[in-house]
Amino acid sequence: MPIVTLSTKTYAETQPNLVEHLVKSMLNGLDVKAEVTQVSDNGWVQASISGDDQDVALRFLEEQVGFALEGFQQVRKFSTTKAYVTHFNRSRLFFDAGISSQKGVEVSASLGNLQAQLVDGRKMALERIAEIYGLVEHLPMKVKILAVHEESRHIEITLSEEQLALYRNWTSGVLDRLTVLGSTANEVKSAIRDSGCCRDLVEIDSIGLFEHVIACKLGTDAAGLIPKIGRRLPRARFSVFSPRRTMQFLGHF
Repeated sequence: MPIVTLSTKTYAETQPNLVEHLVKSMLNGLDVKAEVTQVSDNGWVQASISGDDQDVALRFLEEQVGFALEGFQQVRKFSTTKAYVTHFNRSRLFFDAGISSQKGVEVSASLGNLQAQLVDGRKMALERIAEIYGLVEHLPMKVKILAVHEESRHIEITLSEEQLALYRNWTSGVLDRLTVLGSTANEVKSAIRDSGCCRDLVEIDSIGLFEHVIACKLGTDAAGLIPKIGRRLPRARFSVFSPRRTMQFLGHF
């Protein structure tokens, strides 16, 4: 009976049940039994998949949801994976990529790499970069493995081309974006509807089972939506991406 760690994290006691329900719905029609078996202290969800169609089910889940890294033996140089921001200091941005839930493992990107990728190589403090790009705890990002140091239990990463392309797309546009972390898509939609903010948004894009990006209409300030939506999502965390602010800093205005 294969047990896999899904590339998704939970933030509340009821959410593992939602993950199990979603997985079962995704695998409907296949001869498999799927159930959530464990949730790590960091919120990663483990699920067991068994049955005649388990190989097909596992391939489908890997494609649609993804699997988290579970050990150094799974880490391949230059491969990409999903990781969640945990915190930063003056020189590094730290992530949880699944393997980092194991004691003593560090997954991080250097300030120099982030400066080169996000601010045209300018010598800017990491705190400022995080502010501009909305890099907050629990934000999922696509990252690339640069080096694996088993002895020091450190994995050096950088942002993937897919992640950078997303930011380039956002920056070239004119719409503010509000990221909501820790809620389901239905909870976010209900909060928007109940707060009367439907006319302020263009679309909602899910970047994870419990992480969503709201594209605001032209002229809508994403930060201004937080008090309205936030009171209906008390456990959620928010971050803002403003293309105008980013482009002004980079000298494009």
